[in-house]
Amino acid sequence: MQFIQLNGGRQHKPKPKKRKSRVKISPLSRWNPFLRQVVDWAITAGSAFICLMILPTRFPGMELLGIGPNWTVIWVVVWSVKRTTFQGICAGIILGLLQDAMTSPDPTHALSLGIVGGLTGMLQKQRFIQEDFISIALIAFGMAVLAETIFASQLTLMGNAVAADIWAYFQKVALASAILSSLWAPVVYFPLNRWWQNFKLAEQL
Repeated sequence: MQFIQLNGGRQHKPKPKKRKSRVKISPLSRWNPFLRQVVDWAITAGSAFICLMILPTRFPGMELLGIGPNWTVIWVVVWSVKRTTFQGICAGIILGLLQDAMTSPDPTHALSLGIVGGLTGMLQKQRFIQEDFISIALIAFGMAVLAETIFASQLTLMGNAVAADIWAYFQKVALASAILSSLWAPVVYFPLNRWWQNFKLAEQL
């Protein structure tokens, strides 16, 4: 062990050199445009797929009255908040059809999610909202209530059950789903919005 002799007779052990990380990730703007686009598609589609997969799952501490967050509504809100009304409608319909494939196409979720996407895009277009966590939570709350109301309306029009029973049940579902969705929407919004912002900036360079 080597020591350095200094004036005054004190011995000091030399400071160990810090190891430099060998893994360096180049800025997003330096990526190959095709690779960057593929990664963007993968993140967008992957996040939507994850929301679909965890929709029927009830994690401990993430349910209220046996109801979980409406993850598909959350994803459509997060996607549509910075996009046009048409893009929001398209995303909502596609995700709704995928949800129908997992559950049942009658009644369809495409109608409610399409309306959610369109209204969210319209809110952003008219500058009625500001993009922060509180706004995203409030939008998710309102859109979750709207989505459940549209779904209950479809069941009522089908006439397979008593209308009073349907609305009594969906009042509880809508409230519980809206509360949980508003709490978890910022968690989904932050990483996806961060990526989409960086991707947009890289495309402009």
